[in-house]
Amino acid sequence: MDEPAQKIMTPPANGFGLFPISSSRRWAVMGLLFLACFVNYLDRASISVALPFISAELHLGPESKGVLLSSFFWFYTLTQLPIGWCVDRLDLRWLYAGLFALWSLACGVTGFAGSMLVLMLVRMTLGVGESIYLPGGTKIVSMLFRPDERGLPCGIFESATRLGVAVGAPLLGALILIYGWRRMFALVGFTALVWVPLWLAVAPRNFRGVTSDTGEARPWRIHFNRNLLGVCLGFFCLDYYWYLIVTWLPDYLMTSRHLEVVRAGFYAALPYLVYGISQLVGGWISDVLIRSWGWNETRTRKGVLTLAFLCGLFLIPAARATTPEGALVFLVGASLVGLATGNVLTILQSCAPPQELGIWAGLQNTAGNMGGILAPMLTGLLIARTHSYQPAFAVAAGVLLLGILAYWLVVGELKSPLAPSTNVR
Repeated sequence: MDEPAQKIMTPPANGFGLFPISSSRRWAVMGLLFLACFVNYLDRASISVALPFISAELHLGPESKGVLLSSFFWFYTLTQLPIGWCVDRLDLRWLYAGLFALWSLACGVTGFAGSMLVLMLVRMTLGVGESIYLPGGTKIVSMLFRPDERGLPCGIFESATRLGVAVGAPLLGALILIYGWRRMFALVGFTALVWVPLWLAVAPRNFRGVTSDTGEARPWRIHFNRNLLGVCLGFFCLDYYWYLIVTWLPDYLMTSRHLEVVRAGFYAALPYLVYGISQLVGGWISDVLIRSWGWNETRTRKGVLTLAFLCGLFLIPAARATTPEGALVFLVGASLVGLATGNVLTILQSCAPPQELGIWAGLQNTAGNMGGILAPMLTGLLIARTHSYQPAFAVAAGVLLLGILAYWLVVGELKSPLAPSTNVR
């Protein structure tokens, strides 16, 4: 390695086993990770924006639309644990590149689907590819940043997912109007493949976590404890809320608020944008309070998380507002739930044994995406039975209140991942 790179290398922090690359390069990796997560949710949200057009062409009712929206999460959830195991053991440079290419191709070929069954198959393939995003991103942040620095980078790569939806809602709506929903999928999916060579050029070789002092891979092992249970329960509640928003909001604005597709896209973009920016702000605020002001890590991260979850209650008056503009104001307030995300991921990193972080992230995301499976289907059933979004929105807000209890009553004190207590069997 050249001399300038040595001078700015990320400190091994050697207690923390950080991956030895320069500071500039670790932020370049984070930039590409941000872009990958942006594309991830742009691809994922494409079905939601196109749903009214797909359902009209294929004659899908509310229950069928709910099943189609949910199908992505079936394989996405099933692959979380094996992907987490791979993240802990394999080279993330190649693993992330391969799965990114798979999900981009799946998005691209969606436009060729001619039936509900084919749409479900390509959505499930998309789920397999995108399964890398949370375990992989969480592991990468833990390899490049110290514990007191992780709130901001966690917020960065997670905010990309919400910004992808925010930009995607109006962009995808415009592409559908210009080219039709089928060509929209091809343009979005196949164009994204240019990311792969960029990642291979920037990501370091042998980009894998330190698994042991000798460099040998550890056997499969998971330390089950109350912290793992707590982060899984809490993340289920957060993801139930988020996936109701990301899958049903465009359809809600078009069918319940009677907005045309482009206007609905712009209305949906604002809550998604606020959610994404909140993710950056929430993680950064906690980092500053802990690192610069000396605040207790446990109370700070859980406190910001609690405030964020309570903002989800704004979803209830959003459904009852008398005008689209009034509903939008409450939806923006409800999007401040994003303040929790950087802290949620940092809490996981503080609880998990370092050599098992990928598996813990996979388990947490498995629990979260059980919410992803349940929220679209239950919402569709509630709409079909009540002809209203109000019950579905109230259920999502109530689930967040349960999430607060999970983080305060089940998850214990946050400690360095090297602390012996994090390896409780």
